[in-house]
Amino acid sequence: MPTGVAMRNAREQLFDAAERVLLRDGPNALTSRAVTTEADCAKGVLHRHFADFDAFLAELVLDRAGRIGGQAAALRGSAGTGTVAGNLAGALTELFETVAVAIVGLVISRDDLRVRLRGAGAPGIPILAEAGAMLASYLAAECEMGRIAVDADVDTLAFTLVGAGHLLYAGAGGVPPETGALDRIVTTVIADVVQRRLL
Repeated sequence: MPTGVAMRNAREQLFDAAERVLLRDGPNALTSRAVTTEADCAKGVLHRHFADFDAFLAELVLDRAGRIGGQAAALRGSAGTGTVAGNLAGALTELFETVAVAIVGLVISRDDLRVRLRGAGAPGIPILAEAGAMLASYLAAECEMGRIAVDADVDTLAFTLVGAGHLLYAGAGGVPPETGALDRIVTTVIADVVQRRLL
């Protein structure tokens, strides 16, 4: 991009460029030069908006984790409709078919980024932590409606589902898991707390 030409929504353009690099080339290829080249802008643009590259990465992760809030509201709103297993599988598919798996890989691969995220108050591993909270909130709503046992440990169920879903998608190397694999996992995990006719 020529000097003196302003980028509209520079932060979002840089975040989108970083996602493309991350998905195409993996976390080790994610450098400030790769991001600005992908965004077709001067390297100085990134440093005008962020203190350094680690600050950029931290804000990218927090921004993408924050987007789960909208999905969480929709999922909680679906309580009492459809099937519990179908709602959970749909939410996990929506989550892990985005850049989420790549973002988690980025966080795991960079020690400095994890430290910075903890300093920003991010719990656990961002994306996975928010996903766990999203599923736990939905499961709690289903408990209130009587579709799940009132004594169900919704936090453990949620994190079990997130962990299993992440492993299923992360191990696929960018290829969606086989049809029905996620449905089988969800059905198995919740089998003891959901009435059979509601699965």
